[in-house]
Amino acid sequence: MNAPLLQEEERDLSNPNGSLLQNDDEIVPNTYYESNESILSMAVQMFIPFLLAGFGMVAASLLLDTVQHWTVYQDVSEVYILVPALLGLKGNLEMTLASRLSTHANLGHLDKKNEQLGIVLGNLALIECQAIVVGFLASIAAVILGWIPSGSFNIHHALLLCASSVGTSFAASLLLGLVMVGIILTSRYFRINPDNVATPIAASLGDLTTLTLLSLFASYLYKHYVSVPWVPVTIIAGSVFLIPLCCWFACKNTYSKEVLDNGWPPIINAMIISSFGGLILDYSVSMYKGIAVFQLIINGIGGNIVSVQASRLSTELHTKGVLGCLPPNTKACVGPYTTFCENDSGRVNTARILMFMVIPCHLIFTYTITYLKAGHTSFTPIFMIVYLTAALIQVFILLYVAHVMIMWMWYFGVNPDNSAIPYLTALGDLLGTFLLGVAFQFLFLVGDQDSDVGD
Repeated sequence: MNAPLLQEEERDLSNPNGSLLQNDDEIVPNTYYESNESILSMAVQMFIPFLLAGFGMVAASLLLDTVQHWTVYQDVSEVYILVPALLGLKGNLEMTLASRLSTHANLGHLDKKNEQLGIVLGNLALIECQAIVVGFLASIAAVILGWIPSGSFNIHHALLLCASSVGTSFAASLLLGLVMVGIILTSRYFRINPDNVATPIAASLGDLTTLTLLSLFASYLYKHYVSVPWVPVTIIAGSVFLIPLCCWFACKNTYSKEVLDNGWPPIINAMIISSFGGLILDYSVSMYKGIAVFQLIINGIGGNIVSVQASRLSTELHTKGVLGCLPPNTKACVGPYTTFCENDSGRVNTARILMFMVIPCHLIFTYTITYLKAGHTSFTPIFMIVYLTAALIQVFILLYVAHVMIMWMWYFGVNPDNSAIPYLTALGDLLGTFLLGVAFQFLFLVGDQDSDVGD
């Protein structure tokens, strides 16, 4: 095991922050965080996982471009509202699960069989409980947001949305959770740092798995509702029964109980924010079919980029300060210049690298879509300029908000490791979908009105 991991294990675990020691009100930081990472090294380590996750997003985007023509998406357009909310569960549940279990692995908590079993079962029960509850809330939001514009309520559509949402949430979280556990335990066995492999795999598999399950559930229920009307009711009733059971299992483990008690506001608020992004997607797809293939890519890249910055900022704060007290020479309220240009500190260099990665990543993935002859949009020069501008604006705003939000969370005693990423990925979904809609509308207004853009 490398030196940083050894030093991580040697920390005083009695310290509530787990990151530094405090003696007579004097803060003694963990200096191991001050690494000699070069800009090139940081860029390579970030770029490779982004490629892995990105091709998973491309596959999910191609799938969305296909299923948007299915009958259930045409007749029950509220399903579009579920897409960002349920796909956001990847960042809110599976990626945070991977991060938590990777920390446990690096601290040696998964080396003992009895403790390993408790942590794994507790965390799986935790994400199942959270997934079912968020699935219910996402379906309620989809029904309300779809009901308000149309002014009519359809009970059959409401049951379909609820059953599809909770069924997808439960199945996707269980499947991805088991995959994460297997990857982390295997990595630990072979002395590989799971932080380097688990989160990118969660990102690459999450969108594709969730969208596939949602489309299959919704399509099945829509086609067979008349012949088997009891199926959606059974799915909903079974999910309600599982909530207290999963809560009981999660409470049996100390680590998962803490998240169960305090981890609800970020997940629920993120789901609400993503649902508004789904409302924008529902409206935009009705006007421009070409949006569908790009929506998951722009949101996924933005979410992955800001998650890296959020994770690094949280680590820096844990190693240089105590919760509720910002480190010296660190301010919560700063301008964009401080975030990207002020000096050559680690956080500024990271922000610059992440901004420089936006265009190469999008070019690679849009070229992949072109090579596969997918989508409904011609890749003209003006389209690429407008699309890349939207992507740059999205990531610029996200990185700036991440800096300010995480500093304020830390100042007010909120651990950003548990709260920041759900908010930021949800904001990325909302911004990405909105900016993509604006981009397509702008292209239409300036004369890019070929049959591909408006098909």
